Amino acid sequence: MSKIITAIQQGGIWMAPIILAFGVALAIASERLVAIMGAKSNKTGVMKSVQQAIMSGNPNKAMQDLKPVAGKQALPAVLLAGLNAANRSDKEVEAAMEQATLEQFPKLTKRMPYLPMLANVATLSGLLGTIIGLIDAFDAVANAPAEKKQEFLARGISTAMYTTAGGLVVAIPTLIINAVLTQIITGIMDEVDQGAAELLNRIRENKRSQAAK
Repeated sequence: MSKIITAIQQGGIWMAPIILAFGVALAIASERLVAIMGAKSNKTGVMKSVQQAIMSGNPNKAMQDLKPVAGKQALPAVLLAGLNAANRSDKEVEAAMEQATLEQFPKLTKRMPYLPMLANVATLSGLLGTIIGLIDAFDAVANAPAEKKQEFLARGISTAMYTTAGGLVVAIPTLIINAVLTQIITGIMDEVDQGAAELLNRIRENKRSQAAK
């Protein structure tokens, strides 16, 4: 902990945007993690319930089960849109689920583009702080006594490097968190696409069986 405090003190004013970027990135990542995990659903359980309701000729039961969670979870929201259009043509059912899918994706990725941006801000702020720190160090050496030049130069370079280190310490975990969250979102959307395709096939089968009777 003492090393962190020392780094912040030695880094000077250029540590401020790095710390700010870290705080904002942490807030966004925490909020997105809660929202994304809340959008996940048990695909196997949801699809089993929906398919059983359709096969038993009671799609309203599936709709009633999906409505309470459709406002938070992505898959139930898309399936509910498909069930609401189940009495229409296959193309209309598919279009309804595609529209619902397009509505869900922005909800999951909201504010996500800011994470890589904040990682870049931290890195570039650290680099800028290092460059300005080196300029100040060389200026100090130019005006220092001969026996103090090496000491001042070493001290100035050491101080300047703290900002680069600080920027990287913030940028690296921010990029990792962004990659992890993006992967989770991709998994959710893959489940949504698979669930929508399964529901469409089940509706088609149900229509064919009813027409054959």
